[in-house]
Amino acid sequence: QLQLVESGGGLVQPGGSLRLSCAASGLSLDSFAIGWFRQTPGKEREGISCMSSTGSATNYVDSVKGRFTISRDNARNTMYLQMNSLKLDDTAVYYCAVDLRPRMAAISRCGLRIYDYDSWGQGTQVTVSS
Repeated sequence: QLQLVESGGGLVQPGGSLRLSCAASGLSLDSFAIGWFRQTPGKEREGISCMSSTGSATNYVDSVKGRFTISRDNARNTMYLQMNSLKLDDTAVYYCAVDLRPRMAAISRCGLRIYDYDSWGQGTQVTVSS
């Protein structure tokens, strides 16, 4: 079965950048829609970005548009989230996720809802602080 291992989190100053990685094993990542989520204590997990299986469609929550970029490296079976111009409100645990449902919609669509995804990484802490 698919396993996802995240890395790249850490402490960064406001305005700084981080790139999160999510290495997949067990299944080829290029067959599925992928997503990134984040969660702060006391709040529900929030979908922030996703990409369809072919890369033809991406979505971003308004709060990260223009600052975050989702990408996929099929040769490495790894997905990434490049985070620029980080703000204090970006502090959260970040999770990668994969939609394992074998459906045609994943080719051209992706969702930012937690129930759209079946497999999750362990989470990596991102702390933005001055």
